[in-house]
Amino acid sequence: MVKVALCVTCRLDNIEELKPSGPEFRWCLKFICCNCSNKSEKWNYLSLDESMPLQRGNGVCHFICKCKFCSRENSVTIIEDSIKSFTKDDEGKFKTIVVFDCRGIEPDNFSAGEGWVAKAANGGKEFNDVDLDEGEWEDYCDKIMEPVGIYEFQHRFQKMK
Repeated sequence: MVKVALCVTCRLDNIEELKPSGPEFRWCLKFICCNCSNKSEKWNYLSLDESMPLQRGNGVCHFICKCKFCSRENSVTIIEDSIKSFTKDDEGKFKTIVVFDCRGIEPDNFSAGEGWVAKAANGGKEFNDVDLDEGEWEDYCDKIMEPVGIYEFQHRFQKMK
């Protein structure tokens, strides 16, 4: 069992907070098998509101797969209380926004995709279903009468101790 943190950084323009939309948010990941190093070709989706029982032992997970190369069964659980927002104060550094409990596989790639919520600065409105698939997003907040944007979105994985 390995805990892997997804850390992100970006530049926020008139945005004070960026966060996943809630338990329905779909984390889009590719994995690598820890047993044989086979990398998944397809994107896999995990969300807190979709769980399944573990095949062995008690408990639930949010993703189960069998490695097509070595036939090992693997699972990933999203650690619910690890989900955090990225704020204006976090700019310039990588911040952990979620931790995955990985058994047999580890995340190898992440696609930010859609489903993010961005809160405009200075009491501006909340933008729902922000799409970061291209690594940036722009809009206009009519409440603060300013353009808003998220730029240079990057990620990395970090094994937790």
